[in-house]
This record gives sequence, C-alpha cells and structure tokens, in this order.
Amino acid sequence: MRGLTGAGPSEARGSTQAVIAAAAAVAALALFVVACGTGGTGTRDEGPAQASAVPGAADSPSPSTSAGYQEVDAVALIEKDPAVSPTVKRELKPCSGDDDYPIETTYGYLTGGSVNDVLINVSTCGDWVGIGTYMYRDVGGTYKSVFKAEDSPVVGEIDGTALTVTKQVYDTDDQMSNPSRETVLTYVWKAGRFTQRYRHDTYYNRTGGDTASASDS
Repeated sequence: MRGLTGAGPSEARGSTQAVIAAAAAVAALALFVVACGTGGTGTRDEGPAQASAVPGAADSPSPSTSAGYQEVDAVALIEKDPAVSPTVKRELKPCSGDDDYPIETTYGYLTGGSVNDVLINVSTCGDWVGIGTYMYRDVGGTYKSVFKAEDSPVVGEIDGTALTVTKQVYDTDDQMSNPSRETVLTYVWKAGRFTQRYRHDTYYNRTGGDTASASDS
C-alpha cells in the first residue's frame, strides 16, 4: 500500500510538466498582449512593394486607398465630349427602347486619382462592332478625356492598372468576318498621359493553318 506522505516519481513528473505547460501558456499570452499593444497588424503592415521589386510599378500607379466610386451618365459624357467624332455620336442612339444604348461602361483606378476612372466602349446596334473606346479621368470634380481610339473595330478593357485596347486589322481585300490580324495594345499612365507599353499582334492564316503571333514591348 502506497504511503500518503509524498507523491511518487510518476506523480512528480506529471506535476512538473503541468507547471511547465502553464508557464508556457502564460508567457505566450503575455507576448500576444505586448504585440497588440504596439499596434501590429501582421502582413497588412508591410505596405506596397518597392518599385525595384515590381517591374513597371513606377509607371503604373496602384489604386488609391482613398479612392471613391462615382457613377457617371456615360451617354451624356460621350455626347458632350468634343473629342468624340461626329460619326460615333451619330451611332450613339438607342437600339431598342429609350435606354438601350450600344454602350458599355467600366470603372477602375488607372491614373492614381482619388475618384474612379471611367472607360466607355461604344458599339453599333446591328452587329455590336466596337467603333470607339474612351477613358475619362476626374479632374477637380469634372471628368476629362484622357484617351480615345476610334479606328473600328476596337474595344478597350481595364486590366488592373493598365488599359488594353484590342483592334481588328483588315487589309483592303478582307471581309468583315475575316480580318488579317488582331492587335492588342497595353497602355499605362505615365507623366500625366497614357503611354503604350506593350503590343501583341496575332496574324491569321488564310489557308486554314495555325496563326502566328508577335510581341513588342
């Protein structure tokens, strides 16, 4: 029969392990409290990557943390813009119904402003061929035109902080359904204007073989 005057070796080891575990838990809690007191927020405190670590970062501004969303009347913006050609303005009419305009509006942050930039694509009603793409930037509360492309067929897209413009290129004997090549141009905002950074051409083979591609940066 075991005496009651003291714990055996196994009990002593168990008590020691329990004390060590409790002390480790207290220490971990203390470190957690200290970290919170210093205002640490983990990876969120790392900030943006330096320009040297991200190619093109100096030319392509990151979206502003204070940026705000502002919806625009895209039809009115196009109609009032003197830079838009009369041909495009004539095509900008409802296809069916009062509000069914052949227009697509996209919002993004490409120019480093505090309010979203606006990309507008205008198409024809019959076949939805792109006849104009336009980018507007908020300047002192008013949207100003900073980019346009009207060499149809053309369509623009916002790709992160870059503007990509896709064009179908036709030779003199090409049919509308069979362009000679497709050109994709990538623009970035630099020194107060959009500057072409990349170009990619896809040439279509008329004989039914594979297409050929060529890029230029």
